[in-house]
Amino acid sequence: MKHLTPQIIADITGGEYIGCDEDRNVHVQGAVRDHREVAPGNLFICIPGARVDGHAFAHSAFEAGAACCLAERVLMDVTEPYVIVKSTLEAVKTLGRYYRGLFNIPVIGITGSVGKTTAKELVASTLGARFGVLKTPENLNNELGVPLTLLALTDQHEAAVIEMGISDFGEMSVLAEMVRPDILVMTTIGPAHLDALGDLDGVLKAKTEAFLYMQASGIGILNGDDEFLRKYDPGLRKITFGQGRGNDFRAENICVEGTAAVSCDIVSAQSRFRVTIPAFGEHLAMMALPAVAVGRLLGMSDEEITRGLKAYTPVGGRSNVKKTGSLTLIDDCYNASPTSVKAALKSLSGLSGRRVAILGDMLELGDYADGLHREVGEAAYQHALDLLICCGDQAKRIYDGFTGTGGIGARYFETKAALIAELPKLIEKDDIVLVKASHSMGFSEIADHLADMMI
Repeated sequence: MKHLTPQIIADITGGEYIGCDEDRNVHVQGAVRDHREVAPGNLFICIPGARVDGHAFAHSAFEAGAACCLAERVLMDVTEPYVIVKSTLEAVKTLGRYYRGLFNIPVIGITGSVGKTTAKELVASTLGARFGVLKTPENLNNELGVPLTLLALTDQHEAAVIEMGISDFGEMSVLAEMVRPDILVMTTIGPAHLDALGDLDGVLKAKTEAFLYMQASGIGILNGDDEFLRKYDPGLRKITFGQGRGNDFRAENICVEGTAAVSCDIVSAQSRFRVTIPAFGEHLAMMALPAVAVGRLLGMSDEEITRGLKAYTPVGGRSNVKKTGSLTLIDDCYNASPTSVKAALKSLSGLSGRRVAILGDMLELGDYADGLHREVGEAAYQHALDLLICCGDQAKRIYDGFTGTGGIGARYFETKAALIAELPKLIEKDDIVLVKASHSMGFSEIADHLADMMI
């Protein structure tokens, strides 16, 4: 049984153990940063923040059953065991690196500019047809979320699927050093975080840092339809996926079954078989391909892979469809990039009914922001929307791109409040409404108001 103890935690992190001798070797399993999520036996990480200091919740964590705390200072009036370190964030990363090394199971890393979380969920769902799988919860894919995920490994897990998200150079190295993936899935190289990464060459350079932390026996599963990834040599075995004929795994005969499902033929040198993913979005056929490739590498049959993909469910804020007698809401407001918004508009255009898109700012695009927002507006025109609603400073460029190419039936709002006030006048019975923007735009508020209108 793999386990940590307060003393091991102190030894690994170079910290100081505080507590009585008999508690040095108590069993510690799993780690959390939110005291409300503590389960008995957990390590509670006291993360100091500008607004909330985790140290203030140590007592609550112990009351909930925490076995130990990781802190940056003395915890007053605490008799339970804890470890003091210089930085709890750096310490938890050290623990994640150490703990991952205790497990000899396939670890699949997922990264890319677009589709990371969807690919992660599809890979995990596929593998779940045979294996006990640990996966990154939601999109906890940063320097804190990754080690917390790794520390959730138990002897019951037979594979791990870890999402890795970055926004600057060097960050992938930090994550990949912890994850040390045996298989790395890279979805796309697209215009995201350009304010830090500069251009697509910079995006490629930052993402591919992950290959430096893989063994020679490692395998890269890359999007062969992406011009950057098609040409890229990871220095180890490379498997490609896409719709192009030259890919190792291809999707053919894609059929979008309204908002309910997407089906396609999976074609490879080994076989051809049809799969169904019970969710909305034509892009799911493409994202199912790396899941199939991973499944094959781990010895799964076509039947097992088919069953695993059929068990897929989207996570919150990503193409979630809510349907009643009054309208259909496609809640895709968790995040947005030019590539993902265009894909969502394409999927929306294939549906029957009055199609409405509510779009907001796509952030962190640097000097390319104006042009990329205009491109999205032009794409909205090409997909013949019935109504385009734009909200936000940069979303004005989406509106301009739509109307500038001849689009009619568009509205622009500077604020969410103004938009929400007009929703009852803009949305009609039986509309199909897509809501999408960068996460910090808070468009979930708009989706919630639409959901209330559906009652």
